[in-house]
Amino acid sequence: MNTIDLIIMNFNEVRRRSIKLWNEIPLNYIDWKPDEEAMTCSEMILHVLESEHIYHQILLAKGTANFSGEFRNPFADKQFNSVKEELEFAKPYREDFINYIRDLNQEDLDEVKIDRSDAGYIRTLGDMLLRIAYHESVHTGQLLDYMRTMNIDRPKIWD
Repeated sequence: MNTIDLIIMNFNEVRRRSIKLWNEIPLNYIDWKPDEEAMTCSEMILHVLESEHIYHQILLAKGTANFSGEFRNPFADKQFNSVKEELEFAKPYREDFINYIRDLNQEDLDEVKIDRSDAGYIRTLGDMLLRIAYHESVHTGQLLDYMRTMNIDRPKIWD
């Protein structure tokens, strides 16, 4: 198994576990949040899906400095009635992102630099891909904590 295959496997595993969790949030808790400044469960799910698409666009532009002001965020102002609906909407963007990764090679991972000077760093493309998957993992952990705080059953995502 090569590096690209491992990166794709990691993205797929992170998403599989996220979906397992997202689908276990009871509908009557989907708009719950621990405090006024936090995201609701639904907002966090949308944030994860939207962020992956935005990160993909940043990678294509090789950084935020080259990020086109003409970027139209298809997730902006979207309202969904279910996790299934959110996932269905995000599906083509996810497929584009995974296909982008599939078309990379080891040299791309090591040598392409992604300029996120606006966020305080410049990293290789390989590093950025791992950061994107980690971002989703962090939010999965947050939602597990939300469910613990709500005192509702949490799915076993460590299968």
